[in-house]
Amino acid sequence: MSHTNWYEVLDTSNLISPSLLVYPHRIEKNIEQMIAMVDDVDLLQPHIKTHKTAEIVQMQLRYGIKKFKCATIAEAELLALSGATEILYAMPLVGTNIARFVKLIKTYPNAAFSTLVDNNTSLRQIAAVAAEENIIISLWMDINVGMHRTGISPNDKAISLFCEIENLPNIEAKGFHVYDGHIHHTDFDRQKHAVDTAFASVVKLKEQLEQQEITVKNIIAGGSPSFPVHVQRKNVRVAPGTTLLWDAQYEDFFSYMQFQTAAVLLTRIISKPAPNTLCFDLGHKSIAPEMNFPRVRFLNLPDSEQISQSEEHLVVKVKDDTLYQVGDCFYAIPRHICPTVAKYETLKVVENGKVTAEWEVAARNQQINI
Repeated sequence: MSHTNWYEVLDTSNLISPSLLVYPHRIEKNIEQMIAMVDDVDLLQPHIKTHKTAEIVQMQLRYGIKKFKCATIAEAELLALSGATEILYAMPLVGTNIARFVKLIKTYPNAAFSTLVDNNTSLRQIAAVAAEENIIISLWMDINVGMHRTGISPNDKAISLFCEIENLPNIEAKGFHVYDGHIHHTDFDRQKHAVDTAFASVVKLKEQLEQQEITVKNIIAGGSPSFPVHVQRKNVRVAPGTTLLWDAQYEDFFSYMQFQTAAVLLTRIISKPAPNTLCFDLGHKSIAPEMNFPRVRFLNLPDSEQISQSEEHLVVKVKDDTLYQVGDCFYAIPRHICPTVAKYETLKVVENGKVTAEWEVAARNQQINI
């Protein structure tokens, strides 16, 4: 295969299939695009749940991005090990993760850790642990603006909760955390209207607290889908994540965002079990399976239809199977990159058509050290 497309690897003979390939030049372009969209790089707090990889964190650090968001204790530890200065563990603290979070604070004093809270019971439990350990725990009040996943509705109960966060000893009130991942409009004007409508309740809540002379120091809002909307606000932090690698779903949904696909699956035909039918080694275990078909967008397999998938296999219909042979390599963009990355121990780094390195997906497991 001649090197005529950006995704192609010149020599695939030693590449395991399936493999997940990443392209540093394109990741770098995505970082530059994120920065170009914000007034101040200090307002960028990217999520690492998509890539879970130290090398991609370090790329962002070189561009002056110091704040990050994560979804697991392992991701938080990876960020601390990589040199991030401010780390938001954006999950409610429960069970043994309370003790693990305290250990993070004590083990990595050069990093400022924070986390979320959305109820009085958790708040008081965290405050009691902070007092017992003689430390300060920084908390963001998680606000539910319609996703109904975590968070407190922006009403009188939220005012009471934030007042308690503000007044408890050993607790620092960081501000509001607002995630609106349920809003997915392909038209930017509709997306902006929906995101702004949801955010209006957050603005109102902030104003109500300020009327009681309580300052909301910071707001961190949104993810990749609402990133272009929230960047237009003053002094609001933004937390895109998928923007680093991008995927086929977001490329379809949000064509108005100028991000590049930077992660591609390499897969091979393993069988031709019936006329005009190809089977690839790309099963549930190798790609996020929760999406409807198509699960991937093939870059070099035109006029194909994905018809079934099992643990190890992806079956595809084509118009003329004589064009393809068992063992042929193909390239495909995942529909959903975040859970796909977590299925791989390493990312194969491709530069100028050659695999030049392997990056460990260091935070794919539950623990690193803590």
